[in-house]
Amino acid sequence: MHRDPHPYKILIIEDNMGDFILIKDYLHDMMREPQISHCQTFKHAQTLLQNPETKFDMVLLDMYLPDKSGQALLDAVLGISKDSPVIILSGNSDLAFSIKSISLGVDDYLIKDDLRPTTLYKSIMYCIERRKKRQELLDSEQRYNELFDFSPQPMWVFDLETLDFMDVNLAAIKHYGYNRSEFLSMKISDIRPAEEISMLLEEVKETRAVNPYFAIGVFRHQKKNGEIIIVEIRANPIVYKGRKARVVLANDITEKIKYIESIELQNRNLSEIAWIQSHLVRAPLARIMGIIQMFEHNKKMPEIEKNMFFEHIITSAHELDELIMEISQKAYLAKTKFD
Repeated sequence: MHRDPHPYKILIIEDNMGDFILIKDYLHDMMREPQISHCQTFKHAQTLLQNPETKFDMVLLDMYLPDKSGQALLDAVLGISKDSPVIILSGNSDLAFSIKSISLGVDDYLIKDDLRPTTLYKSIMYCIERRKKRQELLDSEQRYNELFDFSPQPMWVFDLETLDFMDVNLAAIKHYGYNRSEFLSMKISDIRPAEEISMLLEEVKETRAVNPYFAIGVFRHQKKNGEIIIVEIRANPIVYKGRKARVVLANDITEKIKYIESIELQNRNLSEIAWIQSHLVRAPLARIMGIIQMFEHNKKMPEIEKNMFFEHIITSAHELDELIMEISQKAYLAKTKFD
């Protein structure tokens, strides 16, 4: 028969030597080299479990010991067993207590009279694997919490049905001005301007129907101090505390939008300046140059005509001066807006 070669470290807390020998034999039937430690009292078990250099893969616990028993024993062992799974081996088939013990953190509850090598081994393997998966899940949640809490950009989780904030990170608290308690008593509609609430409800209704895996959009948000900001939102679906939710990453692009608008305004002003230079400035300049050419070619022009043309030159010069002033003002305003 194939026996598991892994050297599992197993602590058996059992004061009845007959039961201990039977359990030990069952373990050897299924495992090649189990490393078994045995305690007959809680005090001895406490010493082993609290040793920082000792880590057991499994704790097999009898519920009645000379120095402690029942609920008190169970609570004490669970309190010091660290990450080691605990299986109760009992001679008492008390269904109510077995259910209660599982709810308290016991990994399995086996009846000694029903115990067989295979049932004991399977229970141990299931409990070890279950504990591994649970630890992996806890580690994953820890990594998520660290990424969430310490993200430099505002993030939050909201309930897709109620729109309640379920969690917020430090960046959101700092950026929006609400403390954590305030955020968790609010809905996402509370950070939207009043005139956009109806649009928000329509967006949420569509999200519930389509349930996209990833969503992005640009919206207006309102801080606690009333300041309106423009925010780029990225949202992903998540099940959070048993609820359908969305985890949201918010990027404040208010300054970026203002910068783009200033660039666009500058470009419009520069285009207008270019049009003035290429069209309006050329007209008075062309008149002045034409009159000068007439003087050059007609040396004997009557005095009355000269005076008339001089008036045209002066009018065109004033017009040209005004256009140059307008160009200068537009160029100055464009530079000021950009700065």
